[in-house]
Amino acid sequence: MPRRLSSGQPTPPEHVGASEAAFAPFRPRRGRAVALTFQWGALVLFAVLAVFLPAVVGRSRWGPIDRAMFFSIGVVIALLAHRYAAIVAVPSREGLVVRNLMLTRTVLWSEIVRVQFGGGEPWVSLDLADADTLAVMAIQKADGPVAGREASRLAALVQALGEGGDDGEDSEDGAPGSASEHRPGDGPGDGPDDGPEAGG
Repeated sequence: MPRRLSSGQPTPPEHVGASEAAFAPFRPRRGRAVALTFQWGALVLFAVLAVFLPAVVGRSRWGPIDRAMFFSIGVVIALLAHRYAAIVAVPSREGLVVRNLMLTRTVLWSEIVRVQFGGGEPWVSLDLADADTLAVMAIQKADGPVAGREASRLAALVQALGEGGDDGEDSEDGAPGSASEHRPGDGPGDGPDDGPEAGG
């Protein structure tokens, strides 16, 4: 039978079935657009400054090496912005590859205990079976209702593909399988009731 989320409503089969849309990569929208703009803006700005900087400024002389070093500052800023723009979480039937700003990690669906998206956190976080917490920066609260829908899609994938997700029954020791704190349709900023904890 369909796996149920914490809201008690069954997960739509088409949401986690053969549809390619269910396994589309998660990406930030607003943050990614800002990062890409900042990336190209930094390159153009520092390139123009390096080319048109006067040869003599006060008592300082700016030679080719100085200009190259000045431009390299823009390159470093652009690389950092590019890294932010490259944040992504890629789901498959086996698990989730999470690429954050600094680190990339792969987790199996069965390792994910809860999907949390509420409180003051700026993005989704995953509670893992080893008691660790993994941030998913690809789903950011700044994206508003879109972020809520993406968190619901991730929660549905965890419910459907996690350990025991095929039949929705409790495990042998009487504890339910993987659960999610995020309910379908929940969005960021729902107030104190945002992200009520589901039975684990």
